[in-house]
Amino acid sequence: MTELAPADNATTADQRITMFGAEWCGDCRRSKKLLDVLNVDYDYVDLLLVEDGADRAHAVSGRTQIPVIVFPDGTHVVEPSDSVLHAKLTQLGSIR
Repeated sequence: MTELAPADNATTADQRITMFGAEWCGDCRRSKKLLDVLNVDYDYVDLLLVEDGADRAHAVSGRTQIPVIVFPDGTHVVEPSDSVLHAKLTQLGSIR
């Protein structure tokens, strides 16, 4: 997991989990399913539908792999396993 500095001008949207992904990506479908099953509130940026989505994901991670999941604490993960994603959500208090 790579840590990012939180933005100085954090908005309400910055306080939400954001997932960058695509429907053709198996890891994206798996991570999205876990978030949905755990009833986690998040924003989904579909890289095929959002014109600058891939650029935004790359700006966060510096990589081209997806999914990129950005957390309210300024950290992100790329292609996380279910156990890594679950642990981070637990740490943030998004799930119990």
